[in-house]
Amino acid sequence: MPRFTIDEFLKMEREAEFRSEYIQGEIVAMSGGIPTHAILGTTVCSHLEQQLRDKPCTVAGSDLRLCCLPVDVLTYPDVVVFCEPIRYLDGTDDTLSDAVLIVEVLSKSTRNYDRGEKFRFYRTLPSFSEYLLLAQDEIRAEHHARQSDGSWIFREWTAKESVIHLNSIGCKLVLGDLYLKTPLGRPPQQAETETALQ
Repeated sequence: MPRFTIDEFLKMEREAEFRSEYIQGEIVAMSGGIPTHAILGTTVCSHLEQQLRDKPCTVAGSDLRLCCLPVDVLTYPDVVVFCEPIRYLDGTDDTLSDAVLIVEVLSKSTRNYDRGEKFRFYRTLPSFSEYLLLAQDEIRAEHHARQSDGSWIFREWTAKESVIHLNSIGCKLVLGDLYLKTPLGRPPQQAETETALQ
C-alpha cells in the first residue's frame, strides 16, 4: 500500500469528492453512517451551539478536519468543540490542530477504534479535555474527562434523565434529549411504524 505525507493527503483531500482519514501515512476511506448516527451528531451540535453563543468556543460537525500532528493522524470527528485562540494546521482555515471536546457516535464497525486507538490519538492534542461517545443502537453515553494531573475519569449513563456535565466548556447535555428524534427516543409504536415504512 502506498504511503503519503500529510501535505500530499491534504492536496488530494481538498479536491476529493469523498472524504478520507489519514492515519500515519495511509489514506482510509470513510464509510457512510445510518440516519441515527447523523441525527445524534446534528442534535449534539444544536444543543451545544446554543450554550456556546456567548463563550469563546465554537462547535462544528463532521465536515471539519482535525489533525493530531504528534501522531500523524487527520480525521473528521462527528462533533468537535474548539476554543480561542483557534489553532489551525500550517495557517490554513480548514484543518484544526487542537480541540477541547470531541464527540463520536459509535457504530459496530468503528466502536473499538473510537474507544481505543482513536482516543489515544486525540489525547495528543494540547487542549483536549473531554471525550463523549454515544451509542447508536441504544441510549448510552460514555464520557472521559481529563483531570488536573493528566489522568482520565470515565463515567457511563443510560438513563434518559441523566445530565452530562461538560465542564471544559461549561455546558451540559440531557441524555434523553439527544436521542429524542431517533427511533430510540420515540414511543415504541411510532418507532415500529417508521421502521416498517423504510
